[in-house]
Amino acid sequence: MKYSENKHFELITIGGGSGGLAVAETAAQLGQRVAIVEAARMGGTCVNQGCVPKKVMWYAAHLAHASHDAGGFGINVQYEGINWSQLMKGRTSYVNDIVNYWDNYVDDSGIEHINGYGSFVDSNEGVHSINVNGEIYTADHVVIATGGQPVIPPITGAELGITSDEFFNLDNHPKRIALIGGGFIGVELSGVMNTLESNVSLYAREERLLEHFDPMVGEVLMQEMSHQGIQLNMQAKISALHQKEDGIEVVNGSQKNTYDVVIWAIGRKPNTSGLNLAAAGIDVHDNGIIPVNAYENTNVPGVYAIGDITGRPALTPVAVDAGRKLATRLFGGQIYAKVDYDKIPSVVFSHPPIATMGMTECQARDTYGHKVCIYKTSFTPMRYALSKHKSTTAMKLICVGDEERVVGIHLIGDGVDEMLQGFAVAITMGATKANFDATMAIHPTSSEELVTLKRPETEFIQDCVA
Repeated sequence: MKYSENKHFELITIGGGSGGLAVAETAAQLGQRVAIVEAARMGGTCVNQGCVPKKVMWYAAHLAHASHDAGGFGINVQYEGINWSQLMKGRTSYVNDIVNYWDNYVDDSGIEHINGYGSFVDSNEGVHSINVNGEIYTADHVVIATGGQPVIPPITGAELGITSDEFFNLDNHPKRIALIGGGFIGVELSGVMNTLESNVSLYAREERLLEHFDPMVGEVLMQEMSHQGIQLNMQAKISALHQKEDGIEVVNGSQKNTYDVVIWAIGRKPNTSGLNLAAAGIDVHDNGIIPVNAYENTNVPGVYAIGDITGRPALTPVAVDAGRKLATRLFGGQIYAKVDYDKIPSVVFSHPPIATMGMTECQARDTYGHKVCIYKTSFTPMRYALSKHKSTTAMKLICVGDEERVVGIHLIGDGVDEMLQGFAVAITMGATKANFDATMAIHPTSSEELVTLKRPETEFIQDCVA
């Protein structure tokens, strides 16, 4: 290893994903000399194997779904199936354009891109040393933003399955596909592939999909996915995968089924094992998560961590906000800038989509007891008025206290992914049920239901599962 001349920076970020780019961009705008250490493509998981290519696939599935319903509205559409290669080519081109944008943006912003994997060298106070390809770079501040990677279980034949990362490299359209995992990745890919004419089976070890979400959401989703023809295998116990002549066999207890592709979607783990954190004295949990305080500080002064590796919500806007606020705190004089992790809206691009923010009903009852009031509704939206295939929309507002402040909103149904952003503004500002009631409804829309919800005559207290 050698110390390179003129390789000192005010800030080095290890990782060129959403969080790393955000902190580097903001620091550079504030006049700092900045470097990003990244061995792969700019944009990280979100751009290359996550949000962006997934959403393109979701739109394709959304359009395919709509074409099946068009006839009921008197629109003559001849559906001729999916041109998989065209979809893959278009999606790849779109992703490449975004990656190229970020490459050019980094260069134009004066940020140095150090191509390689970074690791810590020592624990010197004041100046931190990072080893990349045998060369040493130093910085006053180092931000760890290395993201996560898919988890593969230690079972026989696990290598026969692919992860959500490799899903986006599939050249051929799989006709029989197994998704293993009941979280948002398994749910999203199941919905997309089922609508794009694959025979889909979803395996989950839990009793309910999306078990950490409000129970209403998981229950309605399971009902809709079953109606769509997805085979749900709940409380599954996958013990092995075996290569057979006609595909990959999944062993689930005493059941055995064969598929063309098996995808592991059982979770992600932090990309921290190769950072040599011990050399710098940086604390890390056994599961790879780097603990940080409310300001993204690790236990070592001048070293910070943001994004998925901190155990906070693994969402692109969360990492971006953390990166920007960290940079403005360090270099912009906003010494109290930090993320409010209690008010984060999120969307699952399932079929139908899910939008949620704040406390679940169970969490609210645990915290506020009898001071909780639940408003909810369920209906078939007008989008399906003339369609043979119906779909449920369900909504729930969770309110607390005499003023009925809204502390949770949970939605599933067509359009809720776009609907939530505006309501999130209101909830962030501390809106009450009375504020919702005072808002003029837009008719006919699904969103108007949220400002016309009535208190139930007798309130049903749901059995909560933590």
